[in-house]
Amino acid sequence: MKLTPALTEAFNDQITLEFEASIAYRQMAIELEIRDLPGMAAWLRHQADEEIVHANKFIDHVADRDNHPQIGAVSAPKLDVNSVLDVFKAAVAHEEKVSESIRNLCRLCADAGDLDSRPLLDWFLAEQIEEEATVREIIGRIEMNNDDGPGLLRLDEELGRRPAGTTED
Repeated sequence: MKLTPALTEAFNDQITLEFEASIAYRQMAIELEIRDLPGMAAWLRHQADEEIVHANKFIDHVADRDNHPQIGAVSAPKLDVNSVLDVFKAAVAHEEKVSESIRNLCRLCADAGDLDSRPLLDWFLAEQIEEEATVREIIGRIEMNNDDGPGLLRLDEELGRRPAGTTED
């Protein structure tokens, strides 16, 4: 069943937001790379790649429903960060924005009686819970370190061990 024009537009908006999330994570990675925290920077680059995977899932869904996926204008977010904590607070704020957008997409699909989008959106709802929880855990650990250099370096090393994925998962 084809998506309605309104749902197609909403899914395309979500595709654009996922690409914006990727760019946001890339910028966050840059911020930590220049602070000599390569492990955290790598973790954030992996997050950026994961956001592309998310965009691809939405693109595939729209195309599979015989609609035209389209990426809108993608803007690079302005980040005002002065610390490692600021970077991860920006990350959780962005995840919360994405989560709310997906919830709104769920509401639109429910109002339109679009049951075919439900499996995809249920997966994303669960994924966003995990994403927010992971970043909040990192924030908690950074706050526990209280700008302690050795503690941040241990966290940097740990986050740097995250296995790399691809944008085609």
